[in-house]
Formats: sequence, C-alpha cells, structure tokens
Amino acid sequence: MTSPIESGISTQTHGSRGIRLAVDAMGGDHGPSEVVPGALDHAAAHPEDHLFLVGDPDRIRQAGGTLPSNVEIVPASQVIEMHEHPALALREKKDASILVGCDLVRTGKADAIVTAGHTGAAMAAAVLRIGRLPGVDRPALAVQMVRMGRPFVLLDIGANPDSTPENLAQYARMGAIFAERVIGITDPRVALLSIGEEKGKGDQRIQRATELLDASDLHFVGNVEGKDLTADTADVVVTDAVVGNVVIKFFEGLSTFIFDLWRREFSGGIRGRLAYLLMRPGISRIRRVFDYERAGGSPLLGVKGAVIITHGRAKRRMIGFACEVAANTARTGVPALIADALREDALRAAAIAMPGPDATEGGAVG
Repeated sequence: MTSPIESGISTQTHGSRGIRLAVDAMGGDHGPSEVVPGALDHAAAHPEDHLFLVGDPDRIRQAGGTLPSNVEIVPASQVIEMHEHPALALREKKDASILVGCDLVRTGKADAIVTAGHTGAAMAAAVLRIGRLPGVDRPALAVQMVRMGRPFVLLDIGANPDSTPENLAQYARMGAIFAERVIGITDPRVALLSIGEEKGKGDQRIQRATELLDASDLHFVGNVEGKDLTADTADVVVTDAVVGNVVIKFFEGLSTFIFDLWRREFSGGIRGRLAYLLMRPGISRIRRVFDYERAGGSPLLGVKGAVIITHGRAKRRMIGFACEVAANTARTGVPALIADALREDALRAAAIAMPGPDATEGGAVG
C-alpha cells in the first residue's frame, strides 16, 4: 500500500510539529477493516504524530495487528449506524465512538478527529461536544474540488440548508483561511455561486452577501456560475448546503458516467482495446485529476478543533488522505486563525457602526 505522502497528496506538509489525531475506527461502511489500515498508513508516514483509534479494541486489533508506538486504542462500546437519526442516537448512545473521539478533542487530549461515519451525527457531536468558535453562528462543511491545477474549496456542502447572508460571508472567511493554510493558496480569490456573473444576479440573500463581501478585506471577485467551477476563476466558492451538496454529487456522478462510457468503448472489440493501449498514459493522467479520494474529506469549519468528515464508503487510501488533511488543519492552527479573523471582523464592524465625534444625537453637525 502506497502511503499518502508517496502518492502525492493534494495538501502541503507544514512543519514537523506532532499532532494528536483521534480516528473514529468504527465509522463508515467498512468500519475498522479499512479505517484502521488507513490510519496506520498515516502513522507510519508521520512518526511525529500520535493517533488514537477509537472503538471496539478487539476489532481494531484484528484489523491492525500489532500497533506501532505512536498509535493507541481508546475503547468505545457503541457505534452510530448510518440509518439512525443523529440527534436520537447521540442521546441514546453516550459511549458512541464519534462522541468519545470528540471528547478527546474537547479535553485537549487530541488536536483533530477524522470520521467516515454518519455525517449528521458527526456534525452534531462536534458542535455539542467540541463547541463552536466564538462568533461563529453556524459551522460549514467544506470540500476540496478537483479541476486542472490546484483544487478549489467549496462550502457549505451539507451543514446549513438555510444560510443567511451573514452566514455566507462568514463561510467565505473560513474557507479562505483553509485554502491559504492547508492547500497553500496565497491571497485566495473568493466568489459566490449564483445564476449569473453580474452582481445584481441572484436572490436577495446573494445580493446582501455580495455587499458584505465587498466591504470585507477578502479577495472577493464577485459571482461565478456553475460553468465556471472547473475554470481557474476562484479559489473559494461559497453557497448554501443544498446547492453545494447538489454540486458535489453531480461532479461525482458525471465523472463516474464519463469513465463508464470510456470503459464501454474500449472494451468493444479489437479496435477499442488497441485505442486503450495508445491512450492509457493520457487516461491515467485524467483519472488522477478526477481522483476525489485525494481530497481526503470535508473539514467542518467553525468548531474549536480540526474535524474532518470523509465519505462513508471511504477505504484505506482515502482514510490516509483524510488523516493527512486533519493533521495539516491542526498543524497550521486553522481553528485559531478562524477565531482571530472573526474577532477582527467584529471589531471592524463595530468601528464602522460607531458614530463620528462630530455627530450629534439628531445626526446634525453643529
């Protein structure tokens, strides 16, 4: 198995400070059989990091064998299954692996957590146990989207279906920090996803969010349309959870559809097989561009720790990438940077709202 570092992960390495990383070993469709080997790949590639595998000790040992010195097991007797209602399950299963893992972050024993488990339960556990950063109204779920060259950050993709203009502006701030510190994009360009490029396009929420972003110190480039997402027009694209989730699922479905068409064509007789032999190097390069596993997972931005939620169907390789993203998010201090930026935004807004020294109670100048 090639480690994420050897495979050329899409995030950058930021120093060698050791990170304490909690991994929900029981989450996802495959549970410990894929999560544990993926986490161990990260532990082998990053001996300076310390991993906590949270879950059933017997199943973890069965999947991982003899654990290295920088990996330990934290027992958890329960699992929140994919079909369960998140709020109800969190109330009934106090010893669920995702809750135990979030408690490690809350108490400072871990700097970050990775889970492939129930997305709703993971978000709720992170907010309830770890808590929101000061000034954050609603955390946002972000994702690195593939395109030619470096990826871009899309958020929100699943946390808040009814975001306000203020929420969208806050997502932009958090997404820009993640893009700069984890992906390595200097002065990231921020855009709103809308139905037209002109600033007057979009509903009232988009128009108000445009005003807020225009007044900010972010590198705001205006609106982008769906057709612009694969072009190099913005590094951070902001939308609400409904649109964001539709976008990522369409990307995944379309890429699968395209590769299925190619597979059908190349398997159709001797000419197709010969064409595949000639085109194989180019196809491999294209597959690498569409390799969504390399993104690792989605950071939940706006909570007091690095929380990475990856695909429920994630296997060993993607888990390794998710651990890498979580470690880099914590290593570069993204949660603290978001808190500092929002504090500065609040001070700036208060200064703008404060009346000038010559203003009288009635608003006239004497």
